[in-house]
Amino acid sequence: MDIRVTSTGYLFFGARTFRCALGRGGVTRDKVEGDGATPLGRWPLRCVLYRADRLAPPDTKLPSRALAKQDGWCDAPADISYNLPVTHPYPARAERLWRDDSVYDIIVTLGINDDPVIPGKGSAIFFHLAAPDYTPTEGCIAVAKQDMIHILNSCSPATHINVEAV
Repeated sequence: MDIRVTSTGYLFFGARTFRCALGRGGVTRDKVEGDGATPLGRWPLRCVLYRADRLAPPDTKLPSRALAKQDGWCDAPADISYNLPVTHPYPARAERLWRDDSVYDIIVTLGINDDPVIPGKGSAIFFHLAAPDYTPTEGCIAVAKQDMIHILNSCSPATHINVEAV
């Protein structure tokens, strides 16, 4: 069963509808690093990362692992590790996945610009937890914690997320 996300900020999974936050730049077919847009398309769910100090491992058939304080994700297009996980300290620009707020307490890495990685075509596009007011993301898809837990319970490596313009 796939997850359907609309450009109007709704996520459909099974018989349920959830509110979601999308990128501050809207949705796009031509993703560019730093545009703040959520890429349109059908994307596989790769792996679940979670804060073990804040919650139990999510119940899911997806591969998962606990985050470590030094985990990061490279967003420097000229770097060899662009759009790949890295360990901090890292010499190039890289987002820190261990955050003070709760939005990265659960992260699902998505198969966007990863096979192959094309420099400048977007990095660190995740499915993660929404801020309490559903503030737009930097290009990710975000839902409430209880919604994420419900969704992950029925996800497997065969699940994809479909981002559609409507």
